[in-house]
Amino acid sequence: MAATATNAMFPAPGAAAVSPWPGAAVSRTGKALDQDSSLVERCLRGEETAWEDLVKVHTRRVFGICYRFTGSDSEAQDLTQEVFLRVFRSLKTFRSGEGSFVVWLTRLSRNLLIDHYRRTRQDRATDSIEEQLPVLEEKTAMGARTDGLLAGREASEVLQTALQKLSPELRETVILRDLEEMEYREIARVLNVPEGTVKSRLNRGRAELARALRKQRVSV
Repeated sequence: MAATATNAMFPAPGAAAVSPWPGAAVSRTGKALDQDSSLVERCLRGEETAWEDLVKVHTRRVFGICYRFTGSDSEAQDLTQEVFLRVFRSLKTFRSGEGSFVVWLTRLSRNLLIDHYRRTRQDRATDSIEEQLPVLEEKTAMGARTDGLLAGREASEVLQTALQKLSPELRETVILRDLEEMEYREIARVLNVPEGTVKSRLNRGRAELARALRKQRVSV
């Protein structure tokens, strides 16, 4: 089943519940950063539509991170809802002068995912996907080439399975850099490690992912 955005419904302070929406990808431009800051300010002022807009803008990003980390559509939907509940409860702690809202949101999502991993410590179910990971092998090949290309839905399944074989710290680094396309300095803030550590984990993650892909090679 193709990954879809969560149907989470979170009312703004003092507002009624809002309807589900598909979410939209965030453009990493100055305009998007200004939009985030404006939305946060409106949320903190208690504007009824601001919270709906904030979740609408960032749902797909959060769901994508959760899905890629867990490999399960149902888990990702539940975790996405939990992320936004945490955002709702802790939004007042966000400080725009300390970094972008996307970095703050990604760090919050990452912390929840690590908590979830530690609670469960079990093999993740692998759902087939059609849209989320078809470019992963291409980006991985930049750091460690694999022979040939897998394609289509089968390739997506193989890639997702391979991603689950990485340790959490390598998996999250590959996700944030090669899938979310975050900058090294942003990833360093999210993970609270030096940029050199980010690059080291990324190189190891790409190499291990390439090895896992080679072991799973199928004829297409």
